[in-house]
Amino acid sequence: PLTDCAVVIGSSRSYQASWEMLAREMYNANHFPVSSFGNWLDILPHMNAIAAARQIGASGIVLAPMAACATGIWSIAQAAMLIQSGQCQQAIAGAVEAPITPLTLAGFQQMGALAKTGAYPFDLHREGLVLGEGAAVFVLESAELAKQRQAKVYGEILGFGLTNDAYHSNSPEPEGKSAIAAIKQCLERSCLLPTDIDYIHAHGTATQLNDQMESMVIQRLFPEGVAVSSTKGSTGHTLGASGALGVAFSLMALRHQILPPCVGLQQPEFDLDLVTAARLSKIRQVLCLSFGFGGQNGAIALAKL
Repeated sequence: PLTDCAVVIGSSRSYQASWEMLAREMYNANHFPVSSFGNWLDILPHMNAIAAARQIGASGIVLAPMAACATGIWSIAQAAMLIQSGQCQQAIAGAVEAPITPLTLAGFQQMGALAKTGAYPFDLHREGLVLGEGAAVFVLESAELAKQRQAKVYGEILGFGLTNDAYHSNSPEPEGKSAIAAIKQCLERSCLLPTDIDYIHAHGTATQLNDQMESMVIQRLFPEGVAVSSTKGSTGHTLGASGALGVAFSLMALRHQILPPCVGLQQPEFDLDLVTAARLSKIRQVLCLSFGFGGQNGAIALAKL
């Protein structure tokens, strides 16, 4: 049992499929069926985190953040804060999402956000997002503890920035002010300058608004030549889990010194150094970005040890 280990596992629409099934059952029965009372407690949004805590015998802090598509970075940032403040020595942190359900598909379709043939982040002819399912979970701990137990270390969290636009339910603030604030906050906490970043793992959903806003923010803050890519062309958009997956890709980029490409990118619309094919590169510091519905913004800086 890992009694001193915190668990911070988030999701933006946890157990969505189960709730839709329950809703259909209620609708067909024209009432709340008695048989469902024993089930709905097991599909509350925080049950992923609780299930993990039970599995490892954790009796400390258990959190289940929900911050739309920024959930993954929020979860990792919260876990890092717990360790930095001395509330625990270790944390299991990340995010999980299984959003391919009838209601989710219908919602994005009504918004006109779904692609017809594929996700092509930052492409001139991008069509929109493609839903994906996935998860990424990490063990976070102090450098001292990692060294003590001879852990296999993938990288170091230097700092993070978390803000909210307070602008619109599903459109980013056009000037990107709050997104810029999150990135500046992250760089300041990490004691980094924009010129110190070797690679940016972009949110890059392949929607018109996100890619336009994100490109503008990157161009405004960072020098020409910083490598940029989004991996959603290969994974799809895993919504709340996408930031955690982005951190996983960023850590693997640091470990192998290989930049992951924008799969499907044919004709870039923006003046960025977009990675179109996996390539070797000297990577020391990486910035991973997430921008979610409701104006949730997350940025996290990672370094090679």
